Amino acid sequence: MTIRVAVVGATGKLGSAATALLERSDGFEVVARLGSASELPEMLGPADAPSDVVLDVTLPQVTQGVVEYAVTHGRNVVVGTSGWSADRLAGLGTLLARHPERGAVVIPNFSLGSALGTAFAAVASRFFDAIEIIETHGAGKTDSPSGTAVRTAELIQQARGERGPVSAPHIDQRARGQQVGSVPIHALRLPGAGARQEVVFGADGETLTIAHSVVSTDAYAQGILLAVRRAAELTGLTVGLDALIDLGISAG
Repeated sequence: MTIRVAVVGATGKLGSAATALLERSDGFEVVARLGSASELPEMLGPADAPSDVVLDVTLPQVTQGVVEYAVTHGRNVVVGTSGWSADRLAGLGTLLARHPERGAVVIPNFSLGSALGTAFAAVASRFFDAIEIIETHGAGKTDSPSGTAVRTAELIQQARGERGPVSAPHIDQRARGQQVGSVPIHALRLPGAGARQEVVFGADGETLTIAHSVVSTDAYAQGILLAVRRAAELTGLTVGLDALIDLGISAG
């Protein structure tokens, strides 16, 4: 079976890489490529080859409209755009409940290494009270904290359970970072910088750092293909690449 894909944000860095990847991969056909000047109905594809899945790799201020249009017009969607907070995800879940035959897969980071790093951090969070995240991206990234950092902090919060919030002194000081799930997140946006996340754990006499870096968009290939393939068959809301793969560990 060939999955027909519409890529929204096809002219961006990730969109261009994803489009080229899908075009050269067996089992996929790109039937629509939308840029900033395109109209949303174009994501539906041509009449003789309509899209099965919409891949959204746009901008935080655009993504919600793209996803809502896709779902309400009978398309499953993969969301690779940052900016999907817990409130936005809740709203998407409500929308999907009204369209139970449709599905949305929201992937904060398509990198397998990132998914593993986040899962490892969630496990480690049960053993440390002091935890902070430092995430770095190039100056062109318009949102902060990153979707990956937000997802990591939320999973840490879930994994800690009755252990409760992390220890984060002096939270009244702006330099202490933005708290998500009680975890301080420090976002760096620098020219020349690549994507990197460090989760730092502290305890008496020791620290532990779980770090992940992306040096090229090749890191996203496996995740993109997996997400699009699974999105064609899933219904409801799925969040995170970790939800699509068996990590062999439990964060709870």
